[in-house]
Amino acid sequence: MSHAPLDEIAHPEVDRAWLTRAVGAIEADANRSADTHLVKLPMPERAGIDIYLKDESSHPSGSLKHRLARSLFLYGLCNGWIRPDRPVIEASSGSTAISEAYFAQLIGVPFVAVVPVGTAQAKLDAIRAYGGTVQTERCANTVVAACRKLAAYTGGIFLDQFTNAERATDWRGNNNIAESLFAQMAREPHPLPAWIVVGAGTGGTSATVGRYIRYNPRIVTHTRLCVVDPLGSAIYDQYQSGAALHRDFRSPVEGIGRPDVPGSFIPSVVDRMIAVPDTASIAAMLWLEKKLRRRCGPSTGTNIVGVMHLAQEMSAQGRTGSIVTLICDGGERYGDTVYAPRWRTENGIGSDALAAAWTA
Repeated sequence: MSHAPLDEIAHPEVDRAWLTRAVGAIEADANRSADTHLVKLPMPERAGIDIYLKDESSHPSGSLKHRLARSLFLYGLCNGWIRPDRPVIEASSGSTAISEAYFAQLIGVPFVAVVPVGTAQAKLDAIRAYGGTVQTERCANTVVAACRKLAAYTGGIFLDQFTNAERATDWRGNNNIAESLFAQMAREPHPLPAWIVVGAGTGGTSATVGRYIRYNPRIVTHTRLCVVDPLGSAIYDQYQSGAALHRDFRSPVEGIGRPDVPGSFIPSVVDRMIAVPDTASIAAMLWLEKKLRRRCGPSTGTNIVGVMHLAQEMSAQGRTGSIVTLICDGGERYGDTVYAPRWRTENGIGSDALAAAWTA
């Protein structure tokens, strides 16, 4: 008995030996890396409210985005997107690109970062130090389109953190940031935080933390998630109104705030959002430098504004408890921008404005 031939499409064969080596290299790097510290912020004036910062700047590539980049690379490898000699391309204001350049170099694939004009020079230097190349776009609104065009032209893969961040991370556990944070809080006076505060960014961290809270019945009745975002960002405004937005947007607070809402932002897992003026973020960053005797990036300042707002609210209500946020990256990347008095003056962020914007 004869049979009609079956239709069949064969995709290019995966180099399984190379894939095994690449995944193994990334997993080995994770195995070598210790967990990030949870730092208690001294705040005697806030008696009964304990404030903690999880120091994500201590990752090998220097920021919170190290976790995301690791997840994105494993996601891309196991989906068959990342292959030998195929360029990996990303839209980033710096920190994600630095971390992705780190992993691209680790497994030996080319990496291209497409960044907006004004990205801190130290970040661009770090991308190049890990073997990546940089393409600059005049407007933040055109960065994603430029990535897609470059991927089509080179045969590369646009890794697209703004779409894939929430998909790539295992939010149930596997030592993600939420699981790590709650484990480190276990022996503190208030082990289940009243609030966790994170920046909007790609939406990946808020999705991971928000889902993890809801997944754990012991936590969900105690802990709420607050997302902070620069004033004027489309993410905050869409969260408030529910309407799809797109706008011109630029902020000196790199890494968070967007001209449109990334696909990875899941508003339904967020309990509250706070919009923070750029001047307040920078003022809080400078205040935190004095408290910790070290520099943190401006998005950490945005987090601190949200934390202090919630702490004041809890105090007024007579509540005690803990609040946890993140040190997103170190301040050494911003020495020629937000930490430089001349730069701040040239950008309309003078001492009087800073003083008016911040009272802890």
